[in-house]
Order: sequence, then C-alpha cells, then structure tokens
Amino acid sequence: MTQFLSISALFLQQRNDSIGIFASICGGLIGLVVGVFQIIAMWKVFEKAGQPGWAALIPIYNTYVMLEIVGREWWWLLLLLIPLVNIVVVVVVLFDLAKSFGKDTAFGFGLLFLSPIFMPILGFGDAKYVGPAVSGTTF
Repeated sequence: MTQFLSISALFLQQRNDSIGIFASICGGLIGLVVGVFQIIAMWKVFEKAGQPGWAALIPIYNTYVMLEIVGREWWWLLLLLIPLVNIVVVVVVLFDLAKSFGKDTAFGFGLLFLSPIFMPILGFGDAKYVGPAVSGTTF
C-alpha cells in the first residue's frame, strides 16, 4: 500500500511539473507576442511623429527619441537613472506623449496604466502628431 502511494505521489508530482512547464512556456510566448506588438506600436508612433521607426528597436536610443517627440531635453535620460525620480519622469513623459498627439489627461492615464492597449491606439489609430508638448526645447 505504501508503495502504491509513493508511485501515486510521484505521478502527481511529475504531472504538476509538466503543467508548470507548460504554463511557463505559454506565459513566455504571450509575453513575447505582447512585447513584439508593443515595439511595432512604438515604431508607428515614432513614424507619425516624423522620427525613424527603427529607433523603437534600440534600447536607450528609443527613450531619447521619445524625449525628442515630447519636447524634453536629452539630460532627462540621466534622470531615469535616479531611483524614484525615474518614476516621476516616466509619468511626465507619458502625459507629454498624450499631449503631443492632441490627447487629454485621461489618455495619459491610459498610457500609464494600460500601455499595451493605449500605445497601439496612438500608433494605429487616427491620432495626429501635433508637435512637442513642451515648447522651446532645443536638441
């Protein structure tokens, strides 16, 4: 009887491991698809703003281009290296991005909390780039 319970426990353990591996693979694939879709959406946003779309593929440079689009200076990149300050900078840039495309504060909150939905709305929707949200900036 004890041997039967050991075999049953081993079978259940292997089954749980298989389910865990399957869930990890599915989660990874879903994350990959969402990530690629976000890059494509950012590519379209960059093109709408008159910037090269391929810039969305290059880390750090894509942030620099985003800062150009919203009218912030290059040294804001340095602010992203400071803990807690970087959170404020990201919020400001996302709200500026919404304003740069003629959207309101509610859309800025959408970009902040539901970026995988609202970034494609900017990229694939009928939003037009109206210029940097912050004027008087030189690069």
